[in-house]
Amino acid sequence: MNPARPFAEAVAVRDGRVVAVGPLAELVTWGDHTLDETFADHVLLPGFVEAHSHAMVGGMWTMPYVGYFDRVAPDGGHWPGCKSIDEVLDRLRAAAAELDDPDDTLVAWGLDPIYFDADDRLLAEHLDRVSDTRPIFVYHVSGHLATVNTVLLAAEGIDRHTPTPGVSRRADGEPDGELQEPAAMSLAKVAFGKVRAAFGTDQVAWNYAYEARNAGHTTITDLGTTQLYDPEQLDRWRRVTSDPDYPARVMVAAGPGIGGSGDHDEYARLAVDLRDNDTTGDKLHFGIVKIILDGSIQGFTARISWPHYYSAPDEHPGNGLWLMDPSTIADVVGAYHRAGLTVHCHCNGDEASEVFISAVEKALEEHPRWNHRHTVQHCQLTTKAQYRRMARLGMAANIFSNHIFYWGDQHRDITVGPERAAGMDACATALREGVSFSFHSDTPVTPMGHLHVAWCAVNRRTASGQVLGPQEAIPVEAALQAATLGGAYQIKMDHLVGSIEAGKFADFAVLDDDPLTVDPISLKDIGVWGTVLGGVPQPSSVSA
Repeated sequence: MNPARPFAEAVAVRDGRVVAVGPLAELVTWGDHTLDETFADHVLLPGFVEAHSHAMVGGMWTMPYVGYFDRVAPDGGHWPGCKSIDEVLDRLRAAAAELDDPDDTLVAWGLDPIYFDADDRLLAEHLDRVSDTRPIFVYHVSGHLATVNTVLLAAEGIDRHTPTPGVSRRADGEPDGELQEPAAMSLAKVAFGKVRAAFGTDQVAWNYAYEARNAGHTTITDLGTTQLYDPEQLDRWRRVTSDPDYPARVMVAAGPGIGGSGDHDEYARLAVDLRDNDTTGDKLHFGIVKIILDGSIQGFTARISWPHYYSAPDEHPGNGLWLMDPSTIADVVGAYHRAGLTVHCHCNGDEASEVFISAVEKALEEHPRWNHRHTVQHCQLTTKAQYRRMARLGMAANIFSNHIFYWGDQHRDITVGPERAAGMDACATALREGVSFSFHSDTPVTPMGHLHVAWCAVNRRTASGQVLGPQEAIPVEAALQAATLGGAYQIKMDHLVGSIEAGKFADFAVLDDDPLTVDPISLKDIGVWGTVLGGVPQPSSVSA
């Protein structure tokens, strides 16, 4: 990613930064040195930059995983996927048997019901087979829905009279056990308390960094997990990133949280103060804001323009949910824009993208500002016309290209239909229209790993092996740009990371092969030795 030296033999490092990169004979002219040939048989790239992930993944791994796909934990442990509802229930029974207290709430994560029979969606009646005495709460992998059993519904008083939007119901009006989006999920107060407790430890932040290191990431962005007005959370970040062994740099996003309520001018003041005055060290960074507009496409809660969903199940009619009142978005964006912050907005559906783009346009009209880098996050159904507007406005796109593999078949056949699915996660359109873009994993939604995300953007293969929208595929070179400088640009750290060049941090991904020489279909299969952070090797915990 260094135009002056796109390929090199060696890199000289001093005090955690790059002194120079180039031929070894040239580098030794800098003076006394030690030649380290540890990676003579490996390939060094700039450390991957993940501009959309969630530290909560570190807490998720303290709970049983019931997702459809196999997954690797931060400690290198392998969890096989659950390929049917019966396998999900079996894993929950095994997890329940390990709990000492018979009344303790069982919390699991990773459920992906769209992979199961549409006529047999996991509901309370299924979880009741695991226990009719113990409350059970199962997070969907999207993070936008949960399924609970009848015991939990009764314990929390969730019934036909509950007015909260997102409480899914049977034909007779009683709750069926599915809680859609945060307002409904938060009704499960005891389960949420257990989740918060799991997320409130230092180990969560360490697990988060371990998952990053194992996949070649040196800079990660906690986009919306941390509340900047919570001193305990901030102190935790300061404590763990100050440890010399902590293996990643972290950009921590500010924001109003789900629903977008509160004093946004005050939130902006807090974020600016942290950005400008926090002196914890070079592993902790602030200065961006996260807001959330809509929900999940595969959860049928994203906001999609007419004709809306292709074949939504009966329990998901209509056109998704707004997680913030769209009439307030311009004022919210304006508050952070005036403060000089970069706004990252969750927009899965194109209707949500339209609202955010219009809000940025209004903010710029009222308060002109260059180099803002406001970013549409997920950007899954953003249209060509919207990309053209984004280019004119100086906006960026962080594209969830992993969806092509994990849910591409379902988007084509169930959620948005063949035409829209072929144009989803449109990296080629962003490239053609001149919109600076990156891509992301949104972990814990999908595993962190830019080699896989890049593979999706380059090959656009679904889980069944079909190519979805080949016209939106991009070259490997463009994918590597997105995986490094593209992400660094969006979090305003491209002067520090994202390329191997003099003055930047000596942060590298250590790979077993060269992404530019392997067959593009094998991109995701390149082995990752680990990383180098500030010149210090950080070996992966995942066995070869």
